[in-house]
Amino acid sequence: MVTAKKTSIFVGVLFIVGTLSGILSVVLTKSLLENGDYLVEIAAHGTQVIIGSIFIVIMGISLSMVPVLLFPLLKKQNEVLAIGALVFRGVLEAVMYVIIAVKMLFLYSISQRYIQSFPPEALYLHSLADLLQAADIYLMSLLGIIFSIGALMIYFLLYQSKLIPRWLSAWGFLGGIPYFVASLSGMFGLEIEVFLLPLAVQEMIMALWLIVKGFDENAITSLSVCQ
Repeated sequence: MVTAKKTSIFVGVLFIVGTLSGILSVVLTKSLLENGDYLVEIAAHGTQVIIGSIFIVIMGISLSMVPVLLFPLLKKQNEVLAIGALVFRGVLEAVMYVIIAVKMLFLYSISQRYIQSFPPEALYLHSLADLLQAADIYLMSLLGIIFSIGALMIYFLLYQSKLIPRWLSAWGFLGGIPYFVASLSGMFGLEIEVFLLPLAVQEMIMALWLIVKGFDENAITSLSVCQ
């Protein structure tokens, strides 16, 4: 049971680290990207952009490690779904975060060239940056879709296995549905960020639960017996 307890603590910590890293990346970069002449702002605050990109990578590594740590337990309930969760909330999610971080660094590189250029090169560089910004909408929406599909798999398995209280895993599963809807709607320019809140709140509560309470020992025993 010691190993299971350590796993639950690591998972809880990774959720918190990943979420805090994501918040810090937004705090550092969002105001720069929303500025009218954002390339000038990015060029003037390059350190913020670089650190923000690092936080995005930390977020990706932390959150993508969650299904890796959960896999030995979840596969005992349903190996196919456990692999699916590993692919969506592990591999694909990590790749998406890296792409988003690289996009930020590309914007910074473009901004450095932009402030030293003159028309028509400056106009070309600004247009290129605008394309990257436009692509960001689809990248974030795709990330949300991948994230929510993986979440549905994980919380379905957690509900079946009873590793955490069923009210908590049911909350996560039900929260994944509006999260998916909000992410899909983003592809069409519709922003309904309030739909992201149920799952976001649930994952922080679950993180604290895993750190303090851990997995249910009876559920772990039952999973071991079934093997």
